Amino acid sequence: MTKTFTIKDGQAPTQEQLEEVRAAAKREIQFDEDSPELSPAMFKAFRCSVAQRNRKKKNA
Repeated sequence: MTKTFTIKDGQAPTQEQLEEVRAAAKREIQFDEDSPELSPAMFKAFRCSVAQRNRKKKNA
């Protein structure tokens, strides 16, 4: 299950939101057929594509 919180500039998250984030950070990632674990080569390719995307965002 995914939850989304929208926090505007200058707004602090509520205590409940912080507790949910801390609890989620302690859980293990559950892989399935829709989101399988990446091989080391696929993980490296993913990291490279994220870095390229972030560079484009900074320069835009």
